[in-house]
Amino acid sequence: MARSLRAEELRVVKIDLRAFGGSALTDSIEVPKDRDERETAREIPVTYVPARNTIFLSFALAYAEVIGADRIYIGVNALDYSGYPDCRPEFISGFEKLANLATKAGVEGTSTLRIEAPLLQMTKADIVRKAVELGVDLSLTHSCYDPDPSGKPCGRCDSCVLRRKGFEAAGVMDPVAEHSLST
Repeated sequence: MARSLRAEELRVVKIDLRAFGGSALTDSIEVPKDRDERETAREIPVTYVPARNTIFLSFALAYAEVIGADRIYIGVNALDYSGYPDCRPEFISGFEKLANLATKAGVEGTSTLRIEAPLLQMTKADIVRKAVELGVDLSLTHSCYDPDPSGKPCGRCDSCVLRRKGFEAAGVMDPVAEHSLST
């Protein structure tokens, strides 16, 4: 994705959260499929990866401090989401406060770091429309929690269902839908 958008620099850092487990995405816990919407809204799902966004933001914070950046962007979403605690506005605000307490620039007062979460209050349909408006190649994306060995989305997990509903509400054809199973 970064290459398709001609990013000036791309750094890939391997972070293997399977070392801790505790989630259907990092452990041998089955990914729930074909769940009713009421069921998905009841509790934090087993697909929540403990502290994942905290870890991602911590790595980004370290790099931002090295290069003198005053903004970190993250693609969390608090609407139409799966109930993850680290996708809420309170989390983003709290991490931003921590970032300014935990960095040289913050302590010395030479810079204030901001955590930008432009998707935070957007619906999935709004996100799809914005991606189309910006010319994002959505065929390079998928949201699946349980893709097959070739990387094709399952079409049945909570994330696939949310994605499908977002594309439908936006009136946009999902370019990876033909790879997914129908529910």
